[in-house]
Amino acid sequence: MVTIFNRKAAEPGKSGSAAQAGLSRRELLKRGGMASLGALLVISGNSIIHPQQAWGLETSSLKPETMATLIQLARDIYPHDNIPDRFYAIAVKPYDAKAGSDPKQKELIETGIADLDRRAGKGGYLGLDWEEHRLKLLRQIEDTPFFQTIRGGLVTGIYNQKELWPLFGYEGESYSKGGYIARGFSDIEWL
Repeated sequence: MVTIFNRKAAEPGKSGSAAQAGLSRRELLKRGGMASLGALLVISGNSIIHPQQAWGLETSSLKPETMATLIQLARDIYPHDNIPDRFYAIAVKPYDAKAGSDPKQKELIETGIADLDRRAGKGGYLGLDWEEHRLKLLRQIEDTPFFQTIRGGLVTGIYNQKELWPLFGYEGESYSKGGYIARGFSDIEWL
């Protein structure tokens, strides 16, 4: 069974049940036009696939649904519209690896996501259509060990990816290039 999580916001006033629909592989292939579904994550077995952006993530310890929720959670905690989801997937992948070696970490994440889904109601966290609804939920749990663990790990998980540095205007370390002083640090032509 393939589960499709449509991450495109529904129109105001419409039910969130359309945001999460279970489709068989055959039905997915029959429908064909995946572009009309919006940004989606396909969960199949122990993998998460984003067909439009051509990337996938295999899980080994955490449930794929948990990882899909972590990707959305990462985007909500550190929102950057110009960063594709694959970089958020790379940022949350270490949680899966650590959960495999640390049962307490796995329990913290799985119960944290289950609590978040319970608070979100029918459709869970991924079923919430609007970012403001998800942020309201995150404000309720921001002092929990679960949230603090995820938020803390995402800082390095996202911002240590060298491929993203140009998007933030960061040129990288300067020591190997002579340091900042030799590279325009004291140039204050704007004064």
